[in-house]
Amino acid sequence: MPKRTRPTTWRTLATAATAALTATLLTPAAADAAPRESRPVHSYDDAIREAVWVDTGLDEDRDGRTDRVAVDIVRPREPAQQGRKIPVIMDASPYYSCCGRGNESQKKTYDANGDVVRMPLFYDNYFVPRGYAVVGVDLAGTNRSDGCVDVGGRSDIRSAKAVVDWLNGRGTAYTSRSGTERARAGWTNGRTGMIGKSWDGTIANGVAATGVEGLETIVPIAAISTWYDYYFSQGAPLYDSGPDWLSQYVETPEARTRCAAVQRELVEGAPRTGDRTPLWTARDYVRAAKKVRASVFLVHGMQDLNVRMQHVGPWWDALAKNGVRRKIWLSQTGHVDPFDFRRAEWVRTLHRWFDHELLGYDNGIDREPMADIERRPDQWVTSTTWPPRGTHPTTLRPHQGDEPGVGTLGLRRGKGTESFTDDPRLSETDWAARVDTSTPHKAGFVTGPLTRDLRLSGASEVTVTATPSTPTAHLSAVLVDLGPDTVRDYTAAGEGITTLPERTCWGASTEGDSSCFKETRATTVDVEHTVVSRGWADLGHHAGDGKGEPLVPGKRYTITLDLAATDHVVPEGHRLALIVAGTDRGLIDPPVDTPTLRIDLARTSARVPLAGGTAAFARATAGARPTAPDAVLDGVDRPDVTAHRVPGEAR
Repeated sequence: MPKRTRPTTWRTLATAATAALTATLLTPAAADAAPRESRPVHSYDDAIREAVWVDTGLDEDRDGRTDRVAVDIVRPREPAQQGRKIPVIMDASPYYSCCGRGNESQKKTYDANGDVVRMPLFYDNYFVPRGYAVVGVDLAGTNRSDGCVDVGGRSDIRSAKAVVDWLNGRGTAYTSRSGTERARAGWTNGRTGMIGKSWDGTIANGVAATGVEGLETIVPIAAISTWYDYYFSQGAPLYDSGPDWLSQYVETPEARTRCAAVQRELVEGAPRTGDRTPLWTARDYVRAAKKVRASVFLVHGMQDLNVRMQHVGPWWDALAKNGVRRKIWLSQTGHVDPFDFRRAEWVRTLHRWFDHELLGYDNGIDREPMADIERRPDQWVTSTTWPPRGTHPTTLRPHQGDEPGVGTLGLRRGKGTESFTDDPRLSETDWAARVDTSTPHKAGFVTGPLTRDLRLSGASEVTVTATPSTPTAHLSAVLVDLGPDTVRDYTAAGEGITTLPERTCWGASTEGDSSCFKETRATTVDVEHTVVSRGWADLGHHAGDGKGEPLVPGKRYTITLDLAATDHVVPEGHRLALIVAGTDRGLIDPPVDTPTLRIDLARTSARVPLAGGTAAFARATAGARPTAPDAVLDGVDRPDVTAHRVPGEAR
């Protein structure tokens, strides 16, 4: 098959194809105009519901037969009767039977024939009447599929890629899990869009990174871009378990009995040392971004402490370098679906996105701002590009202050040292609350009150030169907005939302599959500081080659911590702080030892992406004078990562 040219501009379908769609999707009165929006003209009650099993070509469970993954399909009946082929919206997930999808943890249900009755979420209810097929794929080793869960590896990705191939006439499927009767996808034109939150969205990223033909767009929501960064941050462990635990969590009992070999590979290939191994390389989709052909509509919570914002910056930048068409929403929430924090606008925008990308409608979405950013709860702004033009990395430097651990932040190179002792009982909220107080467990550096707003947009990095007292040491660096604000309470149970009893409906319903979902509202909290970006590292991984080493106490080491991307405005009158400390409780695990670290300020700095660059920082801090703030600055409650070991569970 000839290689398709990768475009850098938005595409539309041919005029003839658009005219054909016009005649079938619109009423006769509107058929003389090019369509701009698909309409709910098809019956959801009469939709075709069927199941097929697609052959992945792998035998991961080693039963002597290639694995088949279950594919549940809901599609309108009328297009096939008219001889017209339709596009596909696909959500490939490990959660359809074990844990459920969405805020209400919906699972698939089936009739006596094994055909799907309820497909979780609103996609089928809303889009099937509008002329789309909606496909739910059970990842290998889950629900009704063969094979093994390998947590982002070739089995996971092949589970969905094989379906895209089948939809495009390149794969093999059967009408049953073990039978020989072939199933063909003659009803589709093969144009596929993948969508999903967390693990589901991660699969969309991974399939896009294969460059598979027919995948036109992906909508990854709170998704992983490289699995190493889900479990480690530059060698520092983020969880006390590895991918083997996660695999067993979602696998069927049958798969567990057959997948011991895959489990061993996950254990042996992901040592708790934090070293990068071939297992992690195979699960790094950023490295393969040059293969991506699909457009990307990315959604993420800037306070997501499950799939953290570290997964956004490198992926977004790699896609940009590859000329991929992109759109992004960034919310103030934690690990929450946009259906539950901006419902009406989300459904409208997603509808227009799929209409443009899968039906080729010229509805103008390609000419709208690239980014939507939640500036305050339920208050959104747009940005023509993201990060915005005129954003430049600015080097900020820490200086000693009058008290130990309480310094200043500016443009001039600092001198001297600061020391702190790791206290695994403390977190970023504890450090920020006492940033103006000399404490033995952190070093804080603060500007004076800003005379102008200062916008951070993109990913930062903090270079630290430190001398440890022990053979092991972890480092944390956080950027903090010091000042009063009202924010979404992302560490509360709902991670920024409260679920209400009232329901609203989005599409058509049947007795077994309602389109009505519980409403939500923003959960807010008044704070006196906001952590806007964070990063962590094991100092033993200072060489940057993916391998750690024991530290020599008393020896000086330099390491650069990658901080998460963000988009945040520090308002006039607020202060910007950089805090360097040890274990960030609830977000990374502590080292074996309890080190004291001495920081060389002349060799420590932060590169922060600022709108307007160095000149903007200089203007915003000109004339700023130190203040005498309160001893304790309240923030959100301390993060607790123990609730977030499973990407995408529940909410």
